[in-house]
Amino acid sequence: MDASELRYDDLVDRIEVLYNDHRYRAAADLLDAESDGLEAWTAELAHLKACLLGADGDADGALRVLREASAAGGWWAPAILVEDDDLAGLRERSEFEELVAVSGARVADDPVPALVDVPDRPVGVVVALHGAGQTALHARANWSGVLELGYALVCVQSSRRMSPMYRTWPDPEQARADIARALDELPAEIGGLPVVAAGFSAGGRVALDWALTGRPAAVAGVLALAPALRELPAYTDRKLSPATIWIGTDDDLLEVVDGSAEQLTGFGCRIERLPGLGHTFPAGFDELLAKVL
Repeated sequence: MDASELRYDDLVDRIEVLYNDHRYRAAADLLDAESDGLEAWTAELAHLKACLLGADGDADGALRVLREASAAGGWWAPAILVEDDDLAGLRERSEFEELVAVSGARVADDPVPALVDVPDRPVGVVVALHGAGQTALHARANWSGVLELGYALVCVQSSRRMSPMYRTWPDPEQARADIARALDELPAEIGGLPVVAAGFSAGGRVALDWALTGRPAAVAGVLALAPALRELPAYTDRKLSPATIWIGTDDDLLEVVDGSAEQLTGFGCRIERLPGLGHTFPAGFDELLAKVL
């Protein structure tokens, strides 16, 4: 990742801390002060600022920010706009309805090739799926420890864009198509090796679905960090190894994972709760990988 992407990620992380403390104006001021040089993320930052203003009760300001970004060519998938509680104060306004319609007409998916790294004498393939708002470059940085363990690393980027720079995995069938495309393009030297599905957050949900259903292709195992679970398959007859789920004890998704724990363990998954970890990768993640691969 380049310096601007690292700056963007850091800014969003700091804004999230202020948001969680209900310091909405302070977060909006921070965004204004540090957004120079982040023009590639203009639409994403505009949506973030609009949410901050909306949460603070400034619906007029929120609408103004979105309209200015839209006039400059920005767009957002309609669901991001109409389903966000922070923007609830805009829903009955005709200007907002017009903005949603214009934005929806601009939505465009964007399939791109996977990132592939192959060590000497690979013994398997880890296919890593990024979290919401991330890219394949994030997955490469976070899962690169598998290379030292002899596994090739294939980082798939979702083709579904919710705004110009924000990708995630809302559609299972589209996610399977993205994964299938990456598998079809694997280098010949790793094409016949066992595959482990891996992912973080939204990508972790997709990795689990992939492993448990065998769609788009059967895999040997699954590794999921903080999976943003929705509906799990009713059953599976697949024997997965490894089959590990990590979740932080301070992660907001812990309750969701715990609520599905009986079903997940019934599928053969081992759930490891990481003390004090929020919704992020833990320090020493490479050591966790070495214990299961």
